[in-house]
Amino acid sequence: MPSGTLRIGILAGEASGDILGARVISALKSHYDDVIVEGIGGPLMEAQGLSSMFPMERLSVMGFVEPLKRLPELLRIRRTVFEHFRDNPPDLFLGIDSPDFNLRLEYKLRKVGIKTAHLVSPSVWAWRSGRIKKIKRSVDLMLCLFPFETAIYEQHEIPVRFVGHPLADEIPEKVSATAARSELGISLAGRVLALLPGSRGAEVRMLAPLFLEAAQRVYRSRPDLTVVIPTANPAREAQLKELLTEYPQLPVTLVSGRSRDVMAAADAILLASGTATLEGALLKRPMVLSYRMARLSWFLVLRLVNIKFAGLPNILAGRAVVPELIQSDATPQAMAAAIEPLIADDSAPQQLAVFEEIHQQLRQDYSKVAAAALVELARGTLESNHNG
Repeated sequence: MPSGTLRIGILAGEASGDILGARVISALKSHYDDVIVEGIGGPLMEAQGLSSMFPMERLSVMGFVEPLKRLPELLRIRRTVFEHFRDNPPDLFLGIDSPDFNLRLEYKLRKVGIKTAHLVSPSVWAWRSGRIKKIKRSVDLMLCLFPFETAIYEQHEIPVRFVGHPLADEIPEKVSATAARSELGISLAGRVLALLPGSRGAEVRMLAPLFLEAAQRVYRSRPDLTVVIPTANPAREAQLKELLTEYPQLPVTLVSGRSRDVMAAADAILLASGTATLEGALLKRPMVLSYRMARLSWFLVLRLVNIKFAGLPNILAGRAVVPELIQSDATPQAMAAAIEPLIADDSAPQQLAVFEEIHQQLRQDYSKVAAAALVELARGTLESNHNG
């Protein structure tokens, strides 16, 4: 039965963190009569009782230049949050993602005796592995969304829990393509190819022409093909409409947002790397991953990143399940050749069997497991390096 009061400091810097935090706060309420939440978050966390000290949008900065421009404001916000919790210590502080902002704050709070946890592991397994020393100084507990992430923390004797991924709880084991097509107004006859060339202008500019040329090649051999593309915002929609004037014969449907529904409606997906690859795997849709970037960026990636695969399905499986066509390999010919057997169902079953395993692996009841680990930390019963 719930008992007592938990006072928790919490900070999320973007919409994805707001989703993660709201679910954890809700689950914590099953352990305590009263959960008092302070810090920074968005509308979902506010609905769970958070009174945000600053608008979360003030922390949502992207790229290299914008954070530098906003640095004085960001430092002021972090100092204000630190001083508030230093003078009014919570039972624990939870930083959600945003590692560049949160880890420094967690370090300072831990130094003054406040228990700290961090949700969503920084990608120390992929690049900047030296950050693990900073993490060890900053957190009492790391909560990881993926099972392979725990090893580096165990090696460095940092208490860690694999809590599962909320998408694996949210997405059903079986998702009907027929229902998704009906909702989107797509023909139930023929085959459907979903194209997801990214949500940023530069990505669409670099990848969409290649994706459309690949789709055109598949369409020549499969005249029953329909191509569906979700658009992240009006700017991307306008960008894609202009590109589509060069492909008047290709049957393309643009859908505003709803990328998950678009993927669910598809027989196969051609997409840029990112979280969408995990979503597609959990939807059990066969896919080809492809990405290109500017030469200088690629030069830097090769020297900074220390992983064998780009896509989360392959990283989670530990082997090449999904074809990855990166940089010079990202040609329309190669994309079409990789997509065609998936559209024909010839090689789809091998991918789908692995996707089933990934779904079961990640479905851990994320919010319940994360809340239980935070309760242990708050009550001082956390076992060192216990990976439940």
